[in-house]
This record gives sequence, structure tokens and C-alpha cells, in this order.
Amino acid sequence: MASNPNYCVITPEIEALAAQTLQNSSIDPGDFVKYDVKRGLRDLNGKGVLAGLTEVSDIIAKKVVNGEEVPCDGKLYYRGIDVEQLVEGALQEGRFGFEETAYLLLLGHLPNKQELADFTRQLSYYRSLPNNFVRDVILKAPSHDIMNSLARSVLNLASYDDQCDDISLPNVMRQCVQLISLFPMLSVYGYQAWNYKSGSSLYIHAPRPELSTAENILSLLRADSSYSFWEAHVLDICLTLHAEHGGGNNSTFTTHVVTSSGTDTYSCMAAALASLKGPKHGGANIKVVRMFEDMKEHVKDWKDEDEVRAYLQALLDKKAFDKAGLIYGMGHAVYSLSDPRANLFQKFVEKLSREKGRNEEYELYSLVARLGPEVIAGERKMYKGVSANVDFYSGFVYHMLDLPLELYTPLFAMARVAGWSAHRMEELINMGKIIRPAYKYVGTHTDYVPMEQR
Repeated sequence: MASNPNYCVITPEIEALAAQTLQNSSIDPGDFVKYDVKRGLRDLNGKGVLAGLTEVSDIIAKKVVNGEEVPCDGKLYYRGIDVEQLVEGALQEGRFGFEETAYLLLLGHLPNKQELADFTRQLSYYRSLPNNFVRDVILKAPSHDIMNSLARSVLNLASYDDQCDDISLPNVMRQCVQLISLFPMLSVYGYQAWNYKSGSSLYIHAPRPELSTAENILSLLRADSSYSFWEAHVLDICLTLHAEHGGGNNSTFTTHVVTSSGTDTYSCMAAALASLKGPKHGGANIKVVRMFEDMKEHVKDWKDEDEVRAYLQALLDKKAFDKAGLIYGMGHAVYSLSDPRANLFQKFVEKLSREKGRNEEYELYSLVARLGPEVIAGERKMYKGVSANVDFYSGFVYHMLDLPLELYTPLFAMARVAGWSAHRMEELINMGKIIRPAYKYVGTHTDYVPMEQR
């Protein structure tokens, strides 16, 4: 709560100002068609407007058959390596994969054993905050929105960096590795600070240098710092799958746009965090979890296909949950037949649900994953296929790991900062002009009217 009682009040005067803005800023939807504006920078088939080139990652959602593009099962590649192979390779060797993934994204090739060990030591070396930072920044003004808390902490770190504005590659590499190391601490400490303000005990555990990123997250978060082998590995898989997703997603495109202005790394990452926070981007998995909580309250028999289908239809008809007309976790801007990250998640979600004794919930998720596309296809004209996306399962995973809802989107950020870092350096290396697309003016020109004549 703000100490000033007037701070958050929307006065009638402000309501009137907003109404005038609405009246004078609404653009005719037909104008977007008239001037061939690709709304969302995508065409009707979901294909993005080409805005740049990248070697960081590749998304495959279509293949060419007889000279025509047709939808195919989705594939995701980090620096040319299939993400499925990255996940399975680390598991087969009994190690964690996020650190290897971060190295691959930043350096452009898979590390050998010594390179990975050296990189992991660098992450550990930088996993410490400036003196009194927790007290002076994180505990000073805790927020219920941990993404805002994280962004504020990142911007405050700039005050402790004497080379903040140096955008030479070695310095930016140092800053990026440092932020990859610190995002888990900043997020978890931000949550613990808010939890403490809300009346709970305060736990500020120090990170342990011998632990992986996933292990440290669980150790920092839990009162007793305990976790199981499988919990840590599933969280590690989550981090790997969220680490990168092409240059065109909203937060990564933001990273390119802001970097092209020549600004510092902290400002760039804060901008990316602001983008990721949105419920249409990184906040989507929270909506999925809340939708399923509502579903479990209103569907009596979770195995009854007709009852589940009726609830999904009610979602589309704006009669259930938040009445937005959406089945959250279904569909993606790029993928059509399948999201490879969701397919990978499904394998490990099933194992974790057995360990946690939540098989019935997993079966409900599986049923919705099968029925959702059918219900949507029967209701709406589809320009491309629809399937469960990564957010569909990730929220369920976090829920089974007993992670607080407030950390769902920050967990996304803890992973994606690796991809943002790779794209920031790619933009710096290849930067030509500041990114500045065009907006066509469709208003009218009028003469200035003196005050006494208005």
C-alpha cells in the first residue's frame, strides 16, 4: 500500500481525461487493411515481417512440399543444435544443462568439458551482490510484483558499475554473465522481501558455488534449502527450454531495438523485463494455472470428456473463468501443429506428477491438450493449426515444484536473460542503424487556435 492515500486514486477528472483520449486516439480498424499494415508485425498466416538476421536460434514451423509451405511439427534450434538433443544429452550424462545452454547461446558452439567447467566457475564467481544491496535496494521497497522488483534491482546495479556505459564486447560479456548469475538471487530475494512484508518469515540464503543454477534457485527459495534430484533436473529443463526463442519474440525484439540505440546493458535488460512481464508474453503460464484452478472447481468429473469439452466451449463463449474468450496455453504466434518445448515438457511432467502424486491433474492437462484444439477449430476460422504451447505445461511444473505464483514469470526471465544476452551482443557486433520502423499518420491537420478563441 502506498503511504500517500491519494497516490493510487483515479479521480473523476482523470476518468474524463481518459475518455477524451479514447475518443481522439481511436483509429479506424479498416485503415490497417487500407494501408496494408501488418498488425503485430505478422500477416494473417502468422508469418512475421522480416526485421533482421540472427544466428542465435531458429524456429521451424513449416516445410516446403511441392513448392508450397505447409505446417509441420515444430522444431527449435539453439545455434543450430536441436533443443531436444540438448535436453536429452545433459540428462543422459547425468548433469544439468542450463549452463551448457547459456554457453552455447553466448559463444556459438558447444563447450568441451574444460570450457564448461571454466564458464560455470565464472557464473559462480559473479553470483554475489554488492555490499548491502539486499538491505538498501531489495528490502527497502518490496513489491508484490516480482518482475517490477527484478527490473528495479537490475537498474540499481548500474549504480554500482563503474563501466556501466561501456558497450565494448568484453565489458558487455562481463555484464551479461553477471546478470545471468544474479537474476535468480534478485528474483528470489525480491519474493522473500515481499513475503516478509506480508507477515511471513524472512529467508535470505547465500548461493552455494558448487550448485547449478536450478539447484541454487530451489536452495535460495526454500526455508530448509532442500530439493530432490528430479525436482532440480525438471527445473533445469524448464530453464533450458525458456532460454531462447528467436529474435522476433516481443522481449528479444525489444532487446535488439534498445541495443541499437547504443544504451547500456542494464537499461536494455530492464526494457526486456518490462516486455516479458506482459500477460501476452511471459505472464501467460500464470493464466493457464488460474484457468485450470477454475476448471477443477466447475468440472465435477475430470475424466468426463463431454464435461471438459463443455467447459472449454464456455471459455471460448466468454462464459467461464475471466470471460476473455481464450483457452490459455493453446496456440502460438509461430507454431501450428506442435510446440517442441511443450512436447518435451510433457514427457517430464508425467514423471514429476507421479513423484508428486498428482496423476489425476496430469490426466486433466492431457485431456485439455487433446480437446482444446478440436474445440477451437470447431468455433473459429483457423489460418494455421493450434496446439498446446510451452506455457500450457510450465505453470503446472512450477505448481508441482511448490514454487510461488509470483515467481512464475521471473523464472522465465532467469532463463531468457541468456538469450537476451546473446542477441544483445549479436546486435552490437552487427549494428548498423538504430531500429526505427515507420508509422503512417492517418489524422488530420488543423490550425492552432489562440486560447481566448477556444
